[in-house]
Amino acid sequence: MLYVKAPAKINLTLDVLYKRPDHYHEVEMIMTTVDLADRIGVETRQDGLIKLSSSSSIVPNDERNLAYQAAQLLKDTYNIKMGASITIDKEIPVAAGLAGGSSDAAATLRGLNQLWELNLSLDTLAELGAKIGSDVSFCVYGGTALATGRGEKIQQIPAPPTCWVVLAKPKIGVSTASVYGGLNLDEVKHPNTKQMIQALNENNYELMCKSLGNVLESVTFKLHPEVVMIKEQMKKFGVDGVLMSGSGPTVFGLIDSETRLSRVYNGLRGFCDEVFAVRLIGERNSLA
Repeated sequence: MLYVKAPAKINLTLDVLYKRPDHYHEVEMIMTTVDLADRIGVETRQDGLIKLSSSSSIVPNDERNLAYQAAQLLKDTYNIKMGASITIDKEIPVAAGLAGGSSDAAATLRGLNQLWELNLSLDTLAELGAKIGSDVSFCVYGGTALATGRGEKIQQIPAPPTCWVVLAKPKIGVSTASVYGGLNLDEVKHPNTKQMIQALNENNYELMCKSLGNVLESVTFKLHPEVVMIKEQMKKFGVDGVLMSGSGPTVFGLIDSETRLSRVYNGLRGFCDEVFAVRLIGERNSLA
């Protein structure tokens, strides 16, 4: 069994520019990886089948799973006769705005690329990933990037300053489609993407915290007031910057001091089941 790490991502910025003729939204967002990860195991099967199992009972183990789709896509595209057994050891919460499913698919592509000796580049794997889902291309590369188009056009940028990230997810799942569906672009406050890129280029922690922004907050906050409450609590506990990731409901806080970290973490544990204290990774993947 070959094991590949599938890290979660957070959005430092998420902007939606307009609705495209293909019904997707044109986005501009800066994403980076954090040290909260699923573990994907891949093993060759001689019967040509794809079999998937997960440690989480709420993750589908058939063609609805993005990792399953990734294996099927590689098989079909390169006419692979072998099959694969895929195991997913889940640590990333499901439907949380952290790209858990997309990261699992990306790790499956990287793992099977090595296992089946396909010798495909990360660029080729990212192109394949775009056919599965908008975040998969970013997750193939990992690291820190500006994502444009519907999220599949990836431009690498410098990793953020090292700091702690506290993630808190309330007991709800959020439908990305319903959040995008409820977005009114005339009413949103757009994040300053250029300023965030400047902050990362200058390794400027304070400017990075000031430049956080996500246009989807306005929709998710109306649908789920508990997400607003978590963001307000994080501010009270003294994080340096706070934002909802993706379409939510996970909210993250950035902290550069380990002493404050435990206070924030313990405070949030009081009213939120899923709380994680992790580091920013921000560095790009190499081929598995």
